[in-house]
Amino acid sequence: MANDSAPASLPPEAIEFAGRMYNAARAGEIEIFQQALPAGLPPNMTNEKGDSLLMLAAYHGHADLVKLLIQHGADPNRINDRGQSPLAGAVFKKEDSVIEALLEGGADPEHGSPSALACLAMFQQEDQWGEKFKSAPGRGKAIKPASE
Repeated sequence: MANDSAPASLPPEAIEFAGRMYNAARAGEIEIFQQALPAGLPPNMTNEKGDSLLMLAAYHGHADLVKLLIQHGADPNRINDRGQSPLAGAVFKKEDSVIEALLEGGADPEHGSPSALACLAMFQQEDQWGEKFKSAPGRGKAIKPASE
C-alpha cells in the first residue's frame, strides 16, 4: 500500500521548486522571496527536517530575509523536528542582527529545546542578550506543542 504523504508522491517539479526555495533561504536571496511571498509562497514552508524558511535564513545570518519572512506571516517560534527554534539557532551562530530581527518579530526566548534563553548560558552570551531576552515582547507567548 502506498503512503500518500511520502515525498515521492509530490510531482518532481514541486520537489525541485521547494529545494530551490530552501537553498535561496540559506543563501539569503531576498529578491526571490520579495516576489514569491506575495505570489503565494507559504511563509512557514518546512523541509524534511522541519526547518522552516525562517529557520534556514536565521541560521545562515540573513536578518533582512528574516524580517521579510516575518512580515509575510512566518512564525518566529516554529520549531524544527529536533525542537530547535530560529532564535536558539541564531544564538548558537552568534548572529546578532538576526537575534534582533527575531526578537522584534515576536520570537519567544523561552521556546524550544534547548530554548534560546538556555543557549545564552551555554554559549556565554548572557551579558550581551540577557536583559533583552527577559524583556522580549514575545517572551512566554509561543504556543507549546501538546508533547511539551
